[in-house]
Amino acid sequence: MVSSETFHMQPTAPLNFDLTAHIFSNGDRQVRTYHDGIFQQVIRTNGKLVLFRVTSNRTVDKPELTVELQSNNALTQQDRQAVQQIITAIFSLNLDLKAFYDEVENDQTMHQITKQLYGFKLPTTPTIFESLLNSIVEQQISIKIARTIEERLAKKFGDHLEINGETYYAFPTPNNLTVSVSEIQGCGLSQRKSQYIQNAAQLIIEGKLDLQRLQNESTEQIIVELDRIKGVGVWTAELTILRGMHRLDVLPADDFGIRRVISKYYCNGEPIKAAEAREIAKAWGTWKGLAAFYLLLAEAKGINV
Repeated sequence: MVSSETFHMQPTAPLNFDLTAHIFSNGDRQVRTYHDGIFQQVIRTNGKLVLFRVTSNRTVDKPELTVELQSNNALTQQDRQAVQQIITAIFSLNLDLKAFYDEVENDQTMHQITKQLYGFKLPTTPTIFESLLNSIVEQQISIKIARTIEERLAKKFGDHLEINGETYYAFPTPNNLTVSVSEIQGCGLSQRKSQYIQNAAQLIIEGKLDLQRLQNESTEQIIVELDRIKGVGVWTAELTILRGMHRLDVLPADDFGIRRVISKYYCNGEPIKAAEAREIAKAWGTWKGLAAFYLLLAEAKGINV
């Protein structure tokens, strides 16, 4: 028997939910997708798998979200609270964008872009492990190919939930990935990346890598500790911190896509190095990572300034 519940959430304004969820528009509906104004995903909470759907009801300056939960287990008040916390994290619902907009007001390029993308909040991952795994997958390949591989990993190794004849898959946990390298490789990954993923999962299972504990460390120390993991360099560590720990001051300047959009909007498209990207990003203060994703979305939306 399917247990269902619906409730509303009031995020910190402004929030343009359509822009924020845009990155998931081409996602696999059995894993995670945003289609016709509805975002849906399966998550784990209190040992249960829960399918949630989110829609936006009101305006950017007076946002309200409607959340529908479905599970094959009875849903409790604790489940609802846990899901609210996860949704808040995924869509950065408590983020006050006004502080960011004030910070970049004197940067005319960024100021114009933020006006056209008003209310966009950087979507993040529900867990740090998912961010770490995704960052390993995304090394040196296109984001489109990476997303396909990430969905394959979920459908092959993630736990599944049956709701009204439909099957949905949660993102794999470290325990889900106690499999052979060749099985991971079967999702479209190289042998080397498959080994990196298997190794990271094993370190967590053995208690040698505590991603939750790392959140209490400085960004510099987190990078040092993650860099010790086989297959995790500075770029992978910075992306993990930005998307999994919600530290919006982190700029993965070694990322080709980020350097490309910084160059496009600030350097007439001329190739730039990571050091040059970091220098330009100083104008964005403690919002460097968020600002970089504004540039990526601006390029995707064909915005010129």
